[in-house]
Amino acid sequence: MTIKYTPDHEWISYEGGSPQVDAIVTVGITHHAQDALGDVVFVDLPSVGTILHAKEIAGVVESVKAAADVYMPIEGEILEVNEALRADPALANSDPTGAGWFFKVRLINPAELDGLMNETSYDSFCANA
Repeated sequence: MTIKYTPDHEWISYEGGSPQVDAIVTVGITHHAQDALGDVVFVDLPSVGTILHAKEIAGVVESVKAAADVYMPIEGEILEVNEALRADPALANSDPTGAGWFFKVRLINPAELDGLMNETSYDSFCANA
């Protein structure tokens, strides 16, 4: 599994090294994001079937400390949202890169993945922020 990261602290995971158009990818928020937010109490997820471009607002996360937008890391169509997360927003804290995923997307432009960070780059980005 390959995971990429955005400067806005979203992650995107996919199987293999180079997904093609129509590949399915999964999106969520990073450990860093959930640490900064604190206890997540509400998530607003996009509607299935919505097509969003990279950097468009795809949802909202609210915690006891703050609210933050969740940005679409790549252009794609929302295929599925995590209803378990909607029912139990704390999953974003307890398992942000597993059961706390936000939505699944049908990839439209695979080249956009090249502009995202790998884990090493993301860790460096967070350390220098």
